[in-house]
Amino acid sequence: MNLPLFIARRIHSDKGDERKVSRPAIRIATIGVAIGLAVMIVSVCVVLGFKHTIRDKVVGFGSHITVGNFMSIQSADEEPIAIDDSMMQVLSKAPGVAHVQRYTMKQGILKTDNDFLGIMLKGVDEQFDTTFIGSNMVEGRMPLWSSAESRNQIVVSKMMADKLGIKAGERIFAYFFDNGNVRTRRFTISGIYETNLTMFDKNIVFGDLHTARKLNGWKDDQVSGAEVTVSNFEQLDKTATYYINMVNRTTDHYGETFSSVTIKNAQPAIFSWLDLLDLNVWIILGLMICVAGITMISGLLIIILERTNMIGVLKALGATNTTIRHTFLWFAVFIIGRGMLFGNIIGLGLVLLQRFTGLVKLEPATYYVSTVPVEINLIYIILINLATLFISVFVLIAPSYLISHIHPAKSMRYE
Repeated sequence: MNLPLFIARRIHSDKGDERKVSRPAIRIATIGVAIGLAVMIVSVCVVLGFKHTIRDKVVGFGSHITVGNFMSIQSADEEPIAIDDSMMQVLSKAPGVAHVQRYTMKQGILKTDNDFLGIMLKGVDEQFDTTFIGSNMVEGRMPLWSSAESRNQIVVSKMMADKLGIKAGERIFAYFFDNGNVRTRRFTISGIYETNLTMFDKNIVFGDLHTARKLNGWKDDQVSGAEVTVSNFEQLDKTATYYINMVNRTTDHYGETFSSVTIKNAQPAIFSWLDLLDLNVWIILGLMICVAGITMISGLLIIILERTNMIGVLKALGATNTTIRHTFLWFAVFIIGRGMLFGNIIGLGLVLLQRFTGLVKLEPATYYVSTVPVEINLIYIILINLATLFISVFVLIAPSYLISHIHPAKSMRYE
């Protein structure tokens, strides 16, 4: 039989006199652990949700990796590159690749009778993954894109639609400039999307790849580049290295040089900002662990002092300091466990409430999302629980040595 565990259970189940000082101390310690753990769970779930939501939005407008003309990658100018079916197969065979699609960019202006707006037309074809934009459509529908014909349909953002005063189904003139010449197109607004990612919503318009290619005056096999989506973001660098070794610095049949860039390098400001969120989480985790640890230390010291008579009796009966220390550490584990139970209930309850109701709102213009996003990662939650338990018990080891200074003879006179 485990004597320290047996005695700890008896102490923990002993309700005793409610006027004892240890009772409120135990409650405070339990509350401290519960609040600390709840805050840690909510913080991690919110940061994970926020990072992945923003990352997915940025990737949704582009891709994990962009392969294009070396001059386009290095500057803002759009230069063509020939990506035929054989090159598409090379790009698709890279490790970890989930999807590859071609695109062509063209700057232009949308104009109504009362206003005009500069845009970037992104021409896409049948291979375009419509999952992201389709899930963010607020009006109209996603048309069937084509690389072989111009259907004169476009999808604009809600920000553009509000500024120009247009709706889905209406027609609008667009003007494009090429070598001093002005090319006019009349498009039908097929759909309107809203992602709240201002840097893209304010200028990206989706249209046919064939239309964008003709507006640029390029040949039928030339595009701005190819967008590559990987199946696992954590393996992005591995796929990027493959392209650096197998694709970069090669040339197409027009003599243009291939190059590639990852989304992290293309949008360094956003990903640096997201990485800073990790620092905030570590600070919160550290502070909450300190709160839980301090409340447990103070609670244990109060319990030891209140149980001085019992400690003296146990020593008189032959119990060693180690046995008694283990008894009070087991007692602390019961308190920590109870606090962790309440902490998980509170933390996960708040996360689930936010996930299903979107109770806490945000300003989309500032945070790129309209509600606080949350993501439940069971592995992280388990690790937080284990870390809370082990660290809380570890910090109690030193205070438990107070027991070795309690002498049986003196403890009998302690009140």
